[in-house]
Amino acid sequence: MLADKDRIFTNIYGFQPWNLDSAIRRGDWDDTKALMARGQDQLIEDIKASGLRGRGGAGFPTGMKWSFMPKEPKPGKPSFLLINADESEPGSCKDREIIRHDPHKLIEGALIAGFAMRARAAYIYIRGEFIREAETLFAAVAEAYDRGLLGKNAAGSGYDFDVFVHRGAGAYICGEETAQIESLEGKKGQPRLKPPFPAGAGLYGCPTTVNNVESIAVVPTILRRGPSWFAGIGRDKNQGTKLFQLSGHINTPCVVEEEMGISFRELIEKHGGGIRGGWDNLLAVIPGGSSVPLVPAAQIIDAPMDFDGLKALGSGLGTAAVIVMDKSTDVVRAISRISYFYKHESCGQCTPCREGTGWMWRVMERLREGNADISEIDMLDEVSRQIEGHTICALGDAAAWPIQGLIRHFRPELERRIHERNGSAPLAVAAE
Repeated sequence: MLADKDRIFTNIYGFQPWNLDSAIRRGDWDDTKALMARGQDQLIEDIKASGLRGRGGAGFPTGMKWSFMPKEPKPGKPSFLLINADESEPGSCKDREIIRHDPHKLIEGALIAGFAMRARAAYIYIRGEFIREAETLFAAVAEAYDRGLLGKNAAGSGYDFDVFVHRGAGAYICGEETAQIESLEGKKGQPRLKPPFPAGAGLYGCPTTVNNVESIAVVPTILRRGPSWFAGIGRDKNQGTKLFQLSGHINTPCVVEEEMGISFRELIEKHGGGIRGGWDNLLAVIPGGSSVPLVPAAQIIDAPMDFDGLKALGSGLGTAAVIVMDKSTDVVRAISRISYFYKHESCGQCTPCREGTGWMWRVMERLREGNADISEIDMLDEVSRQIEGHTICALGDAAAWPIQGLIRHFRPELERRIHERNGSAPLAVAAE
């Protein structure tokens, strides 16, 4: 359980103003110049030593990602930092809270991370629907410029650094790093083939690193308190604090900062007010946003909520958007609704995703009604595996995994509906 003194986001609920003066009182922008004076390579080594892994879903080691950037930018090819604030994953709502209530953590983090990677500027790509959050971010960036914390000789460090805020148009696919780069360049938001990777040729053909909002916002605090402090929280290879977003059938939905590896039971009891109707009423949980497979109640109750703990259950931490489903949930309808979302948000560039997401949704709808043959369950699973891993970006995987999780854990429920509709019902078959 995380001690209050170890919290990074001390204004996540907005009890204090978001502005620069309040941020400084909370410890932001505290001698940023001295942090930068440690040197670019040392900053990268410190982030590596902290064990910070990307908070946007994939969990790639942040320091290692930074180290891929060129040490000597070529003439006419400046390096860029792109901050992904296009938070469109269903269930995920942490980045908007950072931007709304603690934007200076993000802006200071952008300066330090950009300096460490020898970047000329940072672009913050914010989701189009985040109207008030964007207004706050624009105002916070303007405050930082007014105080000399950005621009020429940023924070008195001798380093010139700019931050630009760009509002997206509300497309889920633009949360994928290369689609985001395409969108920022003014083109249709479609993922690029890799290689070249963004660190080699990203925004405008220049070296670029794309990081999540939370990954960047925690950087100044990690450097101030020391990488060993951050590495001492949580389990090995799953270190640090994390913003969990608790929603669904719990008594007090919230966004809360906790240590990685906290058990699901403790997380829900302490912050979510318990399961609606008690623990016996828990059916399943989607632990990391709609793109990860659901986990049945019995398996997740005491599971550690971190990258490796959830991977061991055949799911993932993702953005730590925890969606709780009690026994009143029509689980087949819920997964069918998610499959419709991925059909709607597919950019259509890759045939397996363009054709497969619609096909899977249509089969899911028939399974929801029981209007299918038993053999179609296996066919759906097989087709999902022909989509998974066969597309340029991970949207194909994200569309396939919820359906695979449903078949793996709730196959008896799918069969019950078919039997019931056909009048040969083995009634009320429970999940595994």
